[in-house]
Amino acid sequence: MKFSTQRRIAAQLLKVGVNRISFDENRLNDIKDAITKLDLRSLIKEKAIKVKPVVGQSRFRVRERLKQKRKGRRKGIGSREGRATARLKPKKTWMNKIRAQRALLKYLKDNNLITPQNYQILRRKAKGGFFRSKPHIKLYLKTHNLIQNGKK
Repeated sequence: MKFSTQRRIAAQLLKVGVNRISFDENRLNDIKDAITKLDLRSLIKEKAIKVKPVVGQSRFRVRERLKQKRKGRRKGIGSREGRATARLKPKKTWMNKIRAQRALLKYLKDNNLITPQNYQILRRKAKGGFFRSKPHIKLYLKTHNLIQNGKK
């Protein structure tokens, strides 16, 4: 049975799309006989013709993905857009690096693991961009025997 006309008129009356119209399986003969708007209005009132609810798009998967991103997952090379400087500005990168290096040097000086003279020299080297990272400072100290008391 074809109900395209009834479906179209019902959609027009209910102000929804044709795909959201559903017919009661037990009342198909009545619906087939209904050819006027008045007939269809009475069938709508009798709940023989109903409107399907709007089907939304679930946010469940999005929320799960965001949870993982907050933990630092899903940030591999394949997920990145934009170059490294767009993701984290060079100045911000430098600030993070130099603060960590200066904190390490201060710790070493405060605990008398390096002399104040060496501290000044190392600090200037850090400022000049000589050290790549904290481990690089430690390696430099070890190779040049600048650590006192044999710690660190």
